[in-house]
Amino acid sequence: MKATYDSKTDTLSIVLKPDAGVVESDEGKPGVILDYDAQGNLVSLEILDASKRVTEARRMEFETTG
Repeated sequence: MKATYDSKTDTLSIVLKPDAGVVESDEGKPGVILDYDAQGNLVSLEILDASKRVTEARRMEFETTG
């Protein structure tokens, strides 16, 4: 999994399956683009105007449990 924030385009991208090919994209909500593979699995998402939609787009915490 990989997350990238591009300050030039103000876009936050989260790739869940980097090796999966995207065959379909859908704008689930305005400014949130969901990408799917051939089996219909979510492989990535992109948040446009990220600085307006998320807190601290330049900072991310990751935690595992169990």
